[in-house]
Amino acid sequence: MKLLIACIGRASRGPERDLYDHYANRIRWPLALRELEEKKKLPPVQLMLRESELLLEAAPAGATLVALDRRGKVLDSQAFADRLARWRDNSVSDVAFLIGGAEGHAEPLLRKADLVLSFGAMTWPHLLARAMLAEQIYRAQQLLAGHPYHRA
Repeated sequence: MKLLIACIGRASRGPERDLYDHYANRIRWPLALRELEEKKKLPPVQLMLRESELLLEAAPAGATLVALDRRGKVLDSQAFADRLARWRDNSVSDVAFLIGGAEGHAEPLLRKADLVLSFGAMTWPHLLARAMLAEQIYRAQQLLAGHPYHRA
């Protein structure tokens, strides 16, 4: 199973990027990060639609789509690990995690998502969301391997 994190915005060097790299480099599943941005100045609603198009275009054809959105389902780490294991065991070849821009995801993207996932009701910086996602993927990997990391 290959994993993709497609996100709006580019991360320069800094603590958020370092934290992302720290966890991403520990993940054994093939993992790619695609940073996307719309250069045109568009009104917020049009920008959100365009960013959703960019994210969907970045996802491999037939990928299982996971949209990170505050309106999504909150899973604990075990449930997230179980979901990844189910996809792995069902021979899902690609999972694309989609992180939107400041305006969030457009409704058409949310309707196409196989899972809309939330890190809770609080708003998180997009650069930190990448690191949090990488940590949870790493935690799921360790949980599925029976490693005690998940209890920390």
